[in-house]
This record gives sequence, C-alpha cells and structure tokens, in this order.
Amino acid sequence: MLRRAYERTMELAAHRNAPWALAGVAFVESSVFPIPPDVVLIPMVLAERRKAWFYAAIATVASVVGGIFGYIIGYFLFETIGQPILSFYGYGEAFEDFAKRYNDYGAWIVFIAGVTPFPYKVITIASGVTQLNFLVFMLASVAARGLRFFVVAGLLYWFGPPIKDFIDKYLGLLSILFVVLLIGGFVLIKYVM
Repeated sequence: MLRRAYERTMELAAHRNAPWALAGVAFVESSVFPIPPDVVLIPMVLAERRKAWFYAAIATVASVVGGIFGYIIGYFLFETIGQPILSFYGYGEAFEDFAKRYNDYGAWIVFIAGVTPFPYKVITIASGVTQLNFLVFMLASVAARGLRFFVVAGLLYWFGPPIKDFIDKYLGLLSILFVVLLIGGFVLIKYVM
C-alpha cells in the first residue's frame, strides 16, 4: 500500500499542474497549513531532476508570499481580537515586553524557523502580531526559505533518489546542525576577530 502511494505521488509530481500544487502548498504552509512543501517538492524534483531549480524557486516565492499573508493575519487580527483580550486580562504590558524581545531577535527567529522543521506559519503570524520590521521579515524569509528549498532541490539534483532517504530520515537533525553551525560561525567571528 505504501509503495502504491509513493508511486502515485511520483506520477502526480510529474503532472503538468504539479507546479501549481507546489505553489499552493508552499503558500498555505507559511500562513495556515501544517504540511511542509517538501512533501511535494521532493517527489517533483525526483520525477524531473532537470527542473530542480525551477521547483525550488516556485516553493521559495510562494512560501514568502504566504509568509506575507501570515504577517498580515497577525498584524490585523491581533489589533481586532488579540489586543482586547490581552488588555482584559491585564497582559497588555507583558505582551509589549514580549514584542520588544521578539523584535530584538526577529531576523534570527524568522531565519531559524524558515530553515528548520519548526512551523513557519507560527513565526509569520507572530511577526505580524509583534509588528516586526517588514523589511527585516522579508529579507530573513527570502534567505531562509530560499536556502531551505534550494538546498533540498540541489541535493536531490546532484545525488538523486539515494539522498531522498537521507533527507527524510535526518531533515530535523540536519536543520538543527545547520543552525548550530551558522550561529557558531557568527559567535566565532565576533570573538575571534
């Protein structure tokens, strides 16, 4: 049964409308949907490896646009729904402290969530709620989502099907390792130079 489902997914990945499905999943995952676009991107690249970069670009653009939608949800719905509730319970000032701390590290938070399996929609909405600088949000989103999808597409392009098993098995660990190395690199630069 699992083999049939896999084969069916591969067939759908080669379908002419598959790029639209990828764009749709990437868009809604960044604002409301729990399933990551990788589940569509991976079989699409495996089905047509020569289009790997095209598919990564679709996933990146659609994910960033979906992230903008998530930001808008957080920005506008918080004012109408969230703020009155916080004020009613006396948490308005506590939220202001949270928002300030969030915005101090906002670029890192968005970037880390964008490359790891952490639900990106949580961060896009939180960025709108805390009114994180939109340019900072956009730059971090483009960098993170582009890195994530182009690395996945690149690995699949160069190594083909064997890398899929490796990515499936170790995606979370690889993402965390990448973030640790990235932050470690910045810390090293700060204290060594």
